[in-house]
Amino acid sequence: MLKEPVIRRLPAEAGAKDVPVMSAANGSQSHHLTVRENERRCIATGLTRPKAEMIRFVLGPEDAVFADIAGKLPGRGMWVTASRGAVETAVAKRRFHYAARRPVTVGPDLVVQLEDMLARRCCDILGLARRAGEMTAGFEKVKAVLAGGTAGCLITAADAAADGRDKLRRMAQSIPHVTELSGAELSLAIGRENVVHAALTRGKLNDRFLAEIKRLVGFRSSDPVVGSSELEQV
Repeated sequence: MLKEPVIRRLPAEAGAKDVPVMSAANGSQSHHLTVRENERRCIATGLTRPKAEMIRFVLGPEDAVFADIAGKLPGRGMWVTASRGAVETAVAKRRFHYAARRPVTVGPDLVVQLEDMLARRCCDILGLARRAGEMTAGFEKVKAVLAGGTAGCLITAADAAADGRDKLRRMAQSIPHVTELSGAELSLAIGRENVVHAALTRGKLNDRFLAEIKRLVGFRSSDPVVGSSELEQV
């Protein structure tokens, strides 16, 4: 006879909802989690959003606030919508203090550092894709990949000339078009000079890149919630 499952609760995080986790009587955990386990409440806006659209913060030594971009650092998490406006609100209105339930230290350059971290994470994924042979750079090569139908996204430098950008975009109307990174950022990520056009092939690295670039788009936008980049179809 099957024993009644034991219901336990995940440790609470700032902005997190209680999520019932089903486990057998012997303590083994099942995978029957509710959908809301992947949602958190923003301490700045009060809105509940998917974790993929948010940034987790934790307290480090001397109760200093640190951004946990990968969401893996130990400690009680404090979640903020991935936008510059939301993070600035959390700082200005002392929302980190309230979420931590004690005085905390917020560095004066937190916002600048956070943007750099988000951009670097996107560039790191592009570097992985290049080494894995899942990235193509250069106008003609990208054009060939788009024509072959294997591209997962088109990437155009934010400072690219309109002519080349528009030609490739017309060939990539069914996939996301990312224009958030500058030519300098693309060149650094790929390890080549003067990179303007690139494409990722469909796969896990493409999916990871699109998830991370959405956070960077939101953070670099002047809109507190939605980014203003040409990132489409994501």
